Amino acid sequence: MGKLFGTDGVRGVANEYPMSAEMALNIGRATACLFKRKGHIPRIIIGKDTRISGYMLENALVSGICSMGVNALLVGPLPTPGIAFATNSMRADAGIVISASHNPFQDNGIKIFSSEGFKLPDEKELEIEQLIFSNNMHTLHPSPSELGKAYRIEDTRGRYIVFVKNTFPKEYTLEGTTVVLDCAHGATYRVAPETFFELGADVTSLFDEPNGENINASCGSQHPETLAEEVVKRKADVGFAFDGDGDRCIAVDEKGALLTGDQLMAICAREMKEEGKLNNNLLVCTVMSNIGLGIALKELGIEHITTKVGDRYVLEEMQAKGASIGGEDSGHLIFLEHHTTGDGIITALQVLAAMKKRQRPLSELAQVMTVFPQKLINVEVKTKPELSTVPEIREVIRDVEEQLGDKGRVLVRYSGTQPMCRVMVEGPTRKDTERYCRQIANVLREKLS
Repeated sequence: MGKLFGTDGVRGVANEYPMSAEMALNIGRATACLFKRKGHIPRIIIGKDTRISGYMLENALVSGICSMGVNALLVGPLPTPGIAFATNSMRADAGIVISASHNPFQDNGIKIFSSEGFKLPDEKELEIEQLIFSNNMHTLHPSPSELGKAYRIEDTRGRYIVFVKNTFPKEYTLEGTTVVLDCAHGATYRVAPETFFELGADVTSLFDEPNGENINASCGSQHPETLAEEVVKRKADVGFAFDGDGDRCIAVDEKGALLTGDQLMAICAREMKEEGKLNNNLLVCTVMSNIGLGIALKELGIEHITTKVGDRYVLEEMQAKGASIGGEDSGHLIFLEHHTTGDGIITALQVLAAMKKRQRPLSELAQVMTVFPQKLINVEVKTKPELSTVPEIREVIRDVEEQLGDKGRVLVRYSGTQPMCRVMVEGPTRKDTERYCRQIANVLREKLS
């Protein structure tokens, strides 16, 4: 049996396996089968980002779902957390997101939420895979009179805006606050500007004209350079950049300086601790988080746990340990008090709430954490052998770790969604950090590309 699901759903190049119309149809059929039960007609919500391939995959999913006697509810372009919200709010049996997040437009993906708005656990994804590769779903379809129907839901965006607005403290307002938003030509292109405007902010929107092919193109959370320039140019109070599906958020302070997800977590965790909302005095992050986050949390008297990379693993640990905040340095933050998954708009609103509460600019709040020099290089690979089994790779990693000692660290890992190996090095100086990172990346290119 093949494997479809990675760390964040099924992902690949659109119109190629596994992101083909045929596979989307089978995913729709298998998902419908998984949630069918006697005496109940399940409903599955389908939403997407702004990629041109979303139309193809959406229609294939609908065909598969309806062919199994299950109804499909189409909500159109909406951030991933918006679809999670809608699935739970509308009491649907499941929700499907068509998106490849921060990837370029030619990629696409499919991820599935449970009725409670949480991403499906590994065992449920395995059940879907087994249904697909068993090649017997044609024996499970209902009679023509029992086929499902498709409905388009028109007011989901408004419902979601009300939901995220309610996460901002009612004792504060954004009146008099100037905000610049980078919508990445993605799923937040309408909901984000409308949300901040309705809360009273003076909003400038960038990259809010998607054409199906410009999502994440030199913009968004991975390319915030234009946002930083615009914040300084307009003398704005703050800027926020989202990724293509709106579950990540990166901030820019009033001076144009970039704040990572780790810095935003430190800022928000401090506020939650002071307000008595930091459950079990705990924050969950990943092994990719900067050394500075752990140091800052220790100074704040906050405990933290690290997981492997992937928001699903952060969420699992948060639930297991009873934490209320967790996330990744990439800007994927989860506030379980407010939502079941990472939400870029909610993250931005919590940062703004901290600014309002302290009556301080973001540049001052950012001083809660010192960011250690960090270098990340993505190396395209053709194969993904266990890194420890390649002597040259094992040796170069060990050599760099010995040279860094306790003044830095090395993390080398494969991407769960792309044919890449990520090399991350933290060290005492930027020069040393970049040199060590290139040293490891060169060996990876030689052995794996």
